Amino acid sequence: MTPDARARVRGLEVTPLALPLVEPFAIAGGAPDVAHNVLVRIELEDGTVGLGEAAPFEAVTGETQASTLAALDRVRELVLGADVRAWRALSSGIYDVVPGAPAARCAVEQAVLDALTRRAGLSVAQLFGGRGAGLETDVTVTAGTIDHASKAASRFAARGFRTLKVKVGKGGASEDADRVEAVARAAPGARLLLDANGGYDATTALALLDELRKRSISIRLFEQPVPADDLEGLARVNRSGGVTVCADESAKTAADVLRIAQRGLAGAVNLKITKSGILETLVMWNVAEAAGLERMIGGMVEAELAMTFSAQLASGLGGFAFVDLDTPLFLRESPFEGGFTLEGPRIVLPAGPGIGVRFGKA
Repeated sequence: MTPDARARVRGLEVTPLALPLVEPFAIAGGAPDVAHNVLVRIELEDGTVGLGEAAPFEAVTGETQASTLAALDRVRELVLGADVRAWRALSSGIYDVVPGAPAARCAVEQAVLDALTRRAGLSVAQLFGGRGAGLETDVTVTAGTIDHASKAASRFAARGFRTLKVKVGKGGASEDADRVEAVARAAPGARLLLDANGGYDATTALALLDELRKRSISIRLFEQPVPADDLEGLARVNRSGGVTVCADESAKTAADVLRIAQRGLAGAVNLKITKSGILETLVMWNVAEAAGLERMIGGMVEAELAMTFSAQLASGLGGFAFVDLDTPLFLRESPFEGGFTLEGPRIVLPAGPGIGVRFGKA
């Protein structure tokens, strides 16, 4: 590669963000009402700016805003002076320094790729293949009461959402069955996904599915019914549940996806850039495609920046049976401008180069 000093990183800024939510994003493992994220801003020698967002979620990856800031401080000298055109080598180098900090790694990768594509006049979707795959997101019914589930489902159905993801696993199987039934009644005809975030054991997960069958409620996908390390329980639900099981917390690396395919642990995997980092997510996509696993593109509690990157990535790669890019809908306010827009559930990507999101002076 011909050297080009203009493509090197001359500045890196890190800014903590506190993003209040319209309601707690309640899952089996927690219910944050503020997303404590981190903005990464890089500037190249030619003045090009790139942005990235870290969205640590302690209940899923064990990361916090504080640990993310510490990880970013550890990779600062590695990033400064790096040529963004060699982004894969940079990503690998960052992994070697902070392997246990995927949110921090992801934020730097986003910023580097945002700058690279802005400089090249390409969108992120074009960089990753430019398939132009259409995306229609689901929307999440968070854990809570039956009344909350019914009202949320009714509200989302009125906005045109055709796929609802119901968070389960915080209560018992009987209570969750009642909540899912309330969603089904409030949004008749909607495709229903369940997500337990590891909140059940296999016996309880199978009991929930059996109860829903008795009530003639069809479930398209059951995401992470058991804890991440309970691979035998995951396989049991996959064998006996009668629905497609999706691994999320059990699928953080390409090696995890390969194990899932080889052992028949699940029929789908949820890919999240903040959970795994961008380079690792690409490898996971390739392994899943080769193995015939269905794919979901998802995220943590992210604002428009990280979530638009994921939408760009998914549109460019194609091959996603499930799209779960709804968390900007849960923000009370946002410091970002631009990003994807929604026409009902349909995602419309921003025009122009890069990710397509702005922040303050960027």
